[in-house]
Amino acid sequence: MPSSDPLDRAAELISGADALLVCAGAGMGVDSGLPDYRGNEGFWTTYPPYARLGLSFAELADPQHFVEDPGLAWGFYGHRLDLYRETVPHEGFRILLDWGARKPLAAFTSNVDGHFQRAGFPLVAEVHGSIHHLQCAKPCCPDIWPGKGLQLTVGEDMRAQRPLPECPHCGHLARPNILMFSDFDWISHRSDLQLRALTDWRRKHPRAVVLELGAGKAVPTVRRFAELASAPTGALIRINPRDPGVRHGRGVALPYGALETLTALDAKLKAG
Repeated sequence: MPSSDPLDRAAELISGADALLVCAGAGMGVDSGLPDYRGNEGFWTTYPPYARLGLSFAELADPQHFVEDPGLAWGFYGHRLDLYRETVPHEGFRILLDWGARKPLAAFTSNVDGHFQRAGFPLVAEVHGSIHHLQCAKPCCPDIWPGKGLQLTVGEDMRAQRPLPECPHCGHLARPNILMFSDFDWISHRSDLQLRALTDWRRKHPRAVVLELGAGKAVPTVRRFAELASAPTGALIRINPRDPGVRHGRGVALPYGALETLTALDAKLKAG
């Protein structure tokens, strides 16, 4: 008889899985020490200059700033770039990789921090792009290039000082290759290739157990994908301290943070 304890049921699903598909939202990065952008209060606590300006995360993550106020735009993204580079992915990434050493593993994420690649995941689909890649802000062409070596000076007022990144083709301002709000200029082919590779992986592993981590309802891209991917089997493990409910019959809801839950599950799997 299956265990009635949600952690035990989740451990049983992982242990018996043919493959694991990790679907991660912003909550996955919070345990690495990254800011929690959910709600203006949390965002403004992290960035007081934006509180004084009354600018929310959604208002700052608007590509129009690269046209109207490039220093403001690159101050926001330049600070985040430095933060993501300096932050070490938490121990939960290693736990997932350990599980993946025994069965196929892939990741789908709305996070732009590049931490799944940095941790060593074999296949990652970044549905919203990556802060570690750039494109022309105009854009003059479809090129995407790595931002390795890019260094920006961001003042206490959260404005980036010149020189700002430029497109190598036309000399116009460059921007991160990230899907922003109300964004009609995002160049998506890098993410499209990743998503096609993930689609091929899912065809090979149609009964993969889906492990959803830190994916909220405000931007429901990850939750919807996880529900769709798990629909054939109902094997969805949703880990989220907020709104963890699961509609699938075999689904498991775990109302906790990513790292503490992965650690607890790993202990159960090792105990047998």
